[in-house]
Amino acid sequence: MTLRNTIPFLFALILALVSGLALAADRIDINTADAGLLAEELVGVGESRAQAIVEHREANGPFGSVDDLTQVSGIGETTLEENRERIRVE
Repeated sequence: MTLRNTIPFLFALILALVSGLALAADRIDINTADAGLLAEELVGVGESRAQAIVEHREANGPFGSVDDLTQVSGIGETTLEENRERIRVE
């Protein structure tokens, strides 16, 4: 690979990495978000489901993965999949 070919490749790689970090930063951490933010940002999650998420977290500790959200009463696979790209767990 010549220098002429390397520079565009490195630029594209850096752009992809920065874009990925920005997307991850925009996601809501279900282990720290309050009920208001959860209800506002998540599809199909109103005030009562958002409060159930917070109460589940307080009673059982932090979620280990995004998939653990289905342990909350009223949150099923459909709701999880509609929101998978909006949420994260740290």
